[in-house]
Amino acid sequence: MSSRRSSGGLLRRPIISPLRYPGGKASLYLRLADLIRSNRLSYGTYVEPYAGGAGAALALLVTGQVRRIVINDLDPAVYAFWRALKEDPESFSRRIENVDLSVGEWRKQKEIQTSVDRSDFQALGFSTFYLNRTNRSGVLNGGPIGGLDQSGPYKIDARFNRSDLVERVRLFSLHSKRITVLNLDGREVIRRYSPRDDVFVYADPPYFEKAGSLYLNSFSEADHAALAKCLNSRASAIWLLTYDNSPKVAELYPDRRRTIFSLNYSAHRIARAKEVMVYSDALALVASQQALWSENEA
Repeated sequence: MSSRRSSGGLLRRPIISPLRYPGGKASLYLRLADLIRSNRLSYGTYVEPYAGGAGAALALLVTGQVRRIVINDLDPAVYAFWRALKEDPESFSRRIENVDLSVGEWRKQKEIQTSVDRSDFQALGFSTFYLNRTNRSGVLNGGPIGGLDQSGPYKIDARFNRSDLVERVRLFSLHSKRITVLNLDGREVIRRYSPRDDVFVYADPPYFEKAGSLYLNSFSEADHAALAKCLNSRASAIWLLTYDNSPKVAELYPDRRRTIFSLNYSAHRIARAKEVMVYSDALALVASQQALWSENEA
């Protein structure tokens, strides 16, 4: 398990997810942990209806901030990865240790994404993992790091540290009995889990802007509206939502508390982006958390 450190050397968050995910929210680990403790949910279940790389979820589980996590992703390729990892982590680790890191192998793994039977979770899941670790910015439909001719400054193996990735799989397997993996529409997951009083739901759906370049499953306007209807009707449950800083957020969640925050964001380039948090009415925020979470009101 590796960790990010602040400029002052303080531990910020553990890095456990084997996936690289553009726009991932693992950097919110400390803030999520603070909210979970303040809402007395440390013995509860943390749910991500749009999990992607599930960086925050795994960090919270492994460090004991929550007892169980639910990883859901509608994308069949991403779901296949999590299912393959949960069902046979030892086989997955052996493939990490032995797979060839070359453009030829990259082409084979890319072909699997369109040709393999979707029920073959091991093949599809490993293909998803391989492309995520060898593609630029981890985007599944992107090209390999270094280009097809490998003339770039970084090569295809630049983000494929075998020993580190095997260790992340080992950590996942140690906690796998407390991990639920689902392949459902995110709204169905919210409907299923939000009525429980021991659940913290963190929804991080595809965003309004540039969603198509970051996610294989983008949202239409109707999808955004349907999610808002689902969450707004459950304002008495404990949930948190993050979005890009779009005027649409205020239109869809006019009665919910909202704050703007900054996030280091990487997809082809590193930038500091403004995003919006939306809180359910039931989510407790103390003064110290308000200062930690927001720069100003949305």
